[in-house]
Amino acid sequence: MSDLNGAELSEREQEILRLVATGASNKEIAHKLVISPNTVKVHLRNIFAKINVASRTEATLYAIERGYVQVPTPATTTEAAANAAPAATAASEATAPVSTEVAVEPQSAHSRWARPQMMLAAGGLLLLAALVAGIFAWRAAMPAAPAPDPLPTPVRWLERAPLLTARSGLAAAVYEGKIYAIAGATDDGPTDVVERYDPATNSWTQLAGAPEPVTEVHAGVIGGLIYVPGGRLPDGTVTSTLAVYDPRSDVWSRGAPMPAPLSAYALAVHEGKLYVFGGWDGQRYVASVYRYDPETDRWEERPPLPTARGFAGAAAVGGRIFVVGGSDGARSLNITEAYSPAQQGADAWQTVTPAMSEARHSMGVAGLTDILYVIGGESSGAALPSTAFLSQEGRWQSLEIPVTSGWSELAVVVIGPDLHIFGGRSAGQATARHLLYRAAYTIMLPIIVR
Repeated sequence: MSDLNGAELSEREQEILRLVATGASNKEIAHKLVISPNTVKVHLRNIFAKINVASRTEATLYAIERGYVQVPTPATTTEAAANAAPAATAASEATAPVSTEVAVEPQSAHSRWARPQMMLAAGGLLLLAALVAGIFAWRAAMPAAPAPDPLPTPVRWLERAPLLTARSGLAAAVYEGKIYAIAGATDDGPTDVVERYDPATNSWTQLAGAPEPVTEVHAGVIGGLIYVPGGRLPDGTVTSTLAVYDPRSDVWSRGAPMPAPLSAYALAVHEGKLYVFGGWDGQRYVASVYRYDPETDRWEERPPLPTARGFAGAAAVGGRIFVVGGSDGARSLNITEAYSPAQQGADAWQTVTPAMSEARHSMGVAGLTDILYVIGGESSGAALPSTAFLSQEGRWQSLEIPVTSGWSELAVVVIGPDLHIFGGRSAGQATARHLLYRAAYTIMLPIIVR
């Protein structure tokens, strides 16, 4: 991860990650933080996705590497290797746990039973520190390896298997490393088609159709379920229905409907809740913001957008949700407004400067680490260059894309270091095109031992 300060994790997620690193179970974390075990599970899924790990062990190593948990540093690498076992034994016999950033309560009746696990975790951290120190000492003693041959320039853009059904205005989500492309509009109108893409086989499979054909929709994944609110129906009306898809059983159900019918909204998931920004209510573009809590199956109204608009894009980056571009009905917009979910009233919103170079709507938007990607879009019918906002540096950067004609109403999702871009409209027609953009690289260099 490029952000060494962990800005991509919220304070609550950082707190949970620290507890995971101590060896605490979900039940113990829930008791400690006075939340439900199910809420802990939702947070862990979000944390694992953000830091790109698949297990609690990998999450613990990440926490150590990023400094969320303090590991004692040995005076010398040889002393660390020699004293690792006695140090672990001493830690398991100590009356207080190893120093970390996690505050430990006094040994009351309700916390006494958790202390043995904390002791074992402390010993494990010491052993890990010794092992890392030993590896560095061994590598330092190795003779210098010859300079490797220059690496080839990586290929950023790759063509992937196209959708089975060309469509625009579709919802897209990622669950367990696979992409779900939901509904949208073919050249004949809204459809209920659902397809799943497997990167391992570069192939699409058709699944059970959505409850009704809709377009101008988005999707979010929370707790293993995919949520698709609202949308525009074949007769042109707008619905408030919340469709809920279980990818494990390929079954659809319904949640509580939105407070108002909406299509062409922007959507993002943050800390286990679904946020819907603006959109078209059937008569006008609105500034409303709604938050959905899947645990209670309830919607609530949040501080409205400073600028009413539809066909905007949204993504969570660095603890905030960025709402980008869109249309107010008279013109395309180049504004970006950042929403802080923990704030109330007007303080929840901040206008991001500088603005995008080109006003646009109907683009694809996704966040990866601390970067906000904006792909395609429309503005007076002209083809638009893609762009990326580097949130830590506060600047926009152009992004070359191998598409010569305009591309709008498309879907963008993130899997690991890659952006998958597919569907939408190009040259006035629905397209099935699917591109992969490699936003980050991992280069493995061999260790040469003489």
